Amino acid sequence: MNNPEIDTLEQRGRITRLKEAMFTEERIASIEQARIVTAAYNTHPSLPRNLQRAVALYESLKCIDISITPDELIVGNKTPNVRAGVMPTEPGPRWADKEPEALPLWTQDKFGIKQRDAKELRRDIFPFWKGKTLEDKLDDVIGAEMAALGKIVRINQTDHSQGRILPNTAKWLKFGPAGLREIAFEKEEASSDKSDFYEGVAISLDGACVFMKRYADLAQEMAGAADDPGELLEIARICDKLSCQPPETFREAVQSVWFLYVILHMRTHASSLSPGRIDQYLYPYYLGDIREGRLTAAGALELVECLFLKFNQIVCVKSSSNPRHFAGFPIGFNIAVGGQDYSGSDAVNELSYLILKAQEHLLLPQPNLSARLHDRSPEGFLTRCAQVISKGSGMPLVFNDEAVIPALMSMGVSPVDARNYAIAGCVEPTTLGNNPGWSDAAIFNTVKALELALNDGRCTLTGKQLGARTGTLMDHKTFEDVERALESQIDFFFDRMIHYSEIVDKAHAELLPSPFLSSVVDDCMGRGMDVASGGAFYNLSGIQAIQCANTADSLAALKTLVYDEKSVGRADLFNALLSDYKGAEPLRLTMLNKAPKYGNDVRWVDDLAYKFTAMFNEKLTRYKNVRGGLYHMGLYSMSAHVSMGANVGATPDGRRAGQPLADVGLPPVYGRDAGGTASDFGSLARIKSELGSNGVLLKMQFLPQLFSTDAGVGKFVSLLRAFVDLRIIHAQFNVASRDELLVAQTGM
Repeated sequence: MNNPEIDTLEQRGRITRLKEAMFTEERIASIEQARIVTAAYNTHPSLPRNLQRAVALYESLKCIDISITPDELIVGNKTPNVRAGVMPTEPGPRWADKEPEALPLWTQDKFGIKQRDAKELRRDIFPFWKGKTLEDKLDDVIGAEMAALGKIVRINQTDHSQGRILPNTAKWLKFGPAGLREIAFEKEEASSDKSDFYEGVAISLDGACVFMKRYADLAQEMAGAADDPGELLEIARICDKLSCQPPETFREAVQSVWFLYVILHMRTHASSLSPGRIDQYLYPYYLGDIREGRLTAAGALELVECLFLKFNQIVCVKSSSNPRHFAGFPIGFNIAVGGQDYSGSDAVNELSYLILKAQEHLLLPQPNLSARLHDRSPEGFLTRCAQVISKGSGMPLVFNDEAVIPALMSMGVSPVDARNYAIAGCVEPTTLGNNPGWSDAAIFNTVKALELALNDGRCTLTGKQLGARTGTLMDHKTFEDVERALESQIDFFFDRMIHYSEIVDKAHAELLPSPFLSSVVDDCMGRGMDVASGGAFYNLSGIQAIQCANTADSLAALKTLVYDEKSVGRADLFNALLSDYKGAEPLRLTMLNKAPKYGNDVRWVDDLAYKFTAMFNEKLTRYKNVRGGLYHMGLYSMSAHVSMGANVGATPDGRRAGQPLADVGLPPVYGRDAGGTASDFGSLARIKSELGSNGVLLKMQFLPQLFSTDAGVGKFVSLLRAFVDLRIIHAQFNVASRDELLVAQTGM
């Protein structure tokens, strides 16, 4: 259902000006919220934690400085400055305590900071939080244990609030904060034993109403001094209405959506609070305005692009080490378009195409735009996805309904909820508005486990005993001995990984309850239980197993060269691995080049990748998290393949010690997929979709020339159809020329 007019729409001057202004403003670190939150806790030391959190949010929304910049149609931010970073408090400001004055000196993602603010942080704010934060508690309880485990298992969620969640935005639009507050009041009256929970929700929602009304008052005040007050008066009208009523028009709904995500980020030093399927829940407002003549497609596009710009104004200040792996403030707002409706029919609509047009115009890193594809996706929708992908932003990411929906259903998700999935953060499929996310509980480095399996549990980098004593390569007489040793190493760490993840989960419930978020995650209000304590309908936890490509390549090299052909001696290889192939370059090249590799449609090699991912997944199914939900597996590492690779010694696939692991998740190791895209897809299709219910990451690279003709675009659309037919969960297509990559490499 594409309106041909949409293809011809140009970006309006307002959007160009807003974009330029956003990126020219100095980026600073703001301590205002940290000051307000600290004062709130100081004033109410005896309140239950959820009420402390609610009061702190209310005070922030009531007192934080606000602003409206010229040309804005959609207003609101958690700081008055565009793209200012908020200093953390409850989750853990330890890194900031070490380096506030150094923020302007970082080599990447730097922030300015006023010297008086840095002094206030050290004098008043950081001392108050010492020993009280999530980070401090976990460090006291399991800090040493997590550090000892860190070379093979990284426990996450230890220094920030909950993220990777899809709130029930449609519910927010239906009731507005005032309506949700009334529901909380009614529930509180009917349930005296849960009054603290409902009181916290009501206080938070009251703060949301106050925040919106403050923007109405500011716009009204600014209109009084404006030569042309029309736009400011309309902003004042909309914000005033939203403070006490739900939206009725498209612009009101877009503004309401943005207020929701600003407020969520006001008290969440975390990423990946994602709006999800905005082309579905905003479409009734769009259609109503179009039919009534209140809106044109061009006007709607301008509002969508204003919203997209706002998504780029929320940034997090994190430690100086963070940009080395996650540069560019990847806050993780994910929007999904297309897909299926509740009944399984195609859900593409005119707004889906407008959103694609907005991405084509702006080409910004936020939001992460995803396109849901399925067997019946319209040809026109696939073509527009291909054309937008060709612009080089890496978006839209594509997700396969034919793989994702069954994968979610295998985890107990209902067919209706599974069909309504969207993406949290980067690649994690999740249900809308009824699951707390928790998709990144831990990362397990299976390549390190293989290293330990070949060296009697000792780290080849340090010589320390880390794992189980399963013998060395010299002791493994058969390939099956290697496989058993690898599984034993995985088993050795598995219980501890789950145990520490449970401790982190419990600490979040104790220290970081989220009353405002709980108002938009079902069925927290019905159960009278915070989202961090298990109030959601689904309570899944995700753990990533990385990297199946290196593990499969190493096992294939061992099987082929050491055990089948016997062309490489176990002693020679064992000594080479211990020495990082020093003096053994011919042997390294043999291991690298003389055995088949994952990603070339070689069934038995691909089966090795599948065997150990399936085994890892089966082990996860034996456990439940502390919220009563299931664990499920992801096959993605994002940028962790670099840091995790630094902890791994030389491997039998010819990789040297400390080198990065295979990129991002499911793909083959760079340069080893000699058969091209068709062979890649053949191998990837053998990793069954139910193993990726917590997300799969596949990146593929193409040259811009492919998209220069209609025939080339058509070939890419055929590739998208093949992706769907093969039931591969996800793909991201990066389009760049050699010259562009060389320029990027120089940083120019």
